Amino acid sequence: MTSFFSWMDYSEHERRQVLDVIDMFNEQDTRDELGIGTVRDAFADMLFPGTSTIQTRARYFLFVPWTYLELERLKVPSNQIAARARREEVAVIEALAQSEDQEGIIGIQARAALKRLPSNVYWQGLGRWGIRLFAGSQDQYHRSLDVFYGRTNRRQRNDDGEPFDGAIPKNWHAGLPPRPEGFPKEASFSLSKLEAEYFRERIMARAPGALLAFLVEQGEVFVRVPFPWEHHLVSKLPAHNREQLQHARNFSETIHGAALLYNLMLAELAGLKDLSDEYNQRLQDWALRLAERVDVLSEWDRRRFWEIVFSSGARIPIPTRRFIDAWLDLVLIGDVGRNARSASLNDDARQLIHERERSLKHGQARLDNRRALEIWNGAAGTAQLNYRWRVAQTILLDILAGLKGGDDRA
Repeated sequence: MTSFFSWMDYSEHERRQVLDVIDMFNEQDTRDELGIGTVRDAFADMLFPGTSTIQTRARYFLFVPWTYLELERLKVPSNQIAARARREEVAVIEALAQSEDQEGIIGIQARAALKRLPSNVYWQGLGRWGIRLFAGSQDQYHRSLDVFYGRTNRRQRNDDGEPFDGAIPKNWHAGLPPRPEGFPKEASFSLSKLEAEYFRERIMARAPGALLAFLVEQGEVFVRVPFPWEHHLVSKLPAHNREQLQHARNFSETIHGAALLYNLMLAELAGLKDLSDEYNQRLQDWALRLAERVDVLSEWDRRRFWEIVFSSGARIPIPTRRFIDAWLDLVLIGDVGRNARSASLNDDARQLIHERERSLKHGQARLDNRRALEIWNGAAGTAQLNYRWRVAQTILLDILAGLKGGDDRA
């Protein structure tokens, strides 16, 4: 993997996106095999800012600053902070492993051998929600602490000669709920009402207008659903959220056929008849779902779709846009979306998929490279896009449960 990504010149945010992609390699069903991730992420960031695909539970947004604030209080030097923080984070893993709710424990299997710690997973989100005030990367934060301690030791004084902290930039939001007694040796995912209210305030302050903010503001605990457009409050969304979600849904449902066709082509090339039959059936189901929404899709304003994508600040490579537009033309104007037979036998669709994979993977394209095909596990990027909804709804439900039933512990 190192050689594949080594050429990239990227920002901290982009670096973390690459790390998220690497972590997703073990989740073959969610991989971006056809290079449409920039559009997917544009909608995900728009709808659920601060989330990432490998986050799990809401309270990690508190575990991380609680850990670092205590280490700052102890003035752990820069050259020791990473090791000390690791020990604290491993202690949290051990504590959570003893709790009643163990769903979503990061590192439950690896424990002390965990390579990517929760602090790294949540670093970007902490900044997006305004919980982390330090503007740099986690490594930069570690290196900055010696200077930070020096500044706090030389606090300025007010007109009465009393020290005050106002001139010293803080690394963490001043309104953080207090660190519980016993942490990190005692920990759980249950949010107190105070903690849940803090998250609601942060989300609404830092992500106003996002679907995430609307749902947390409503405060209604909901039943899990596979996609955000199936949420029972969709009809009550503000107009801009409804528009975003409608375009996100249209893209998710139409582009899904490309992933299914790609896997069908792989199954056929590998000579796997049963798997080929399965993908043909899935293409049939896909075509039927599109037929149910033909009135909406036939009126889909694709120019407005791209306007919304670009309004997020997303940088979409020209070849990616061309591929997406070509696929949507085949589905919405041609006959690919009419039925499974049209989708599976359409030469233009197959050629488009083949050329797209070749342009992305070059010599490692499975449709060209027998060795690459042999290590295919039978499902590569077949999951329909949900724009991080699986993660977002878990975090939302944690917060909403705290608002509804959390106690008043600190």
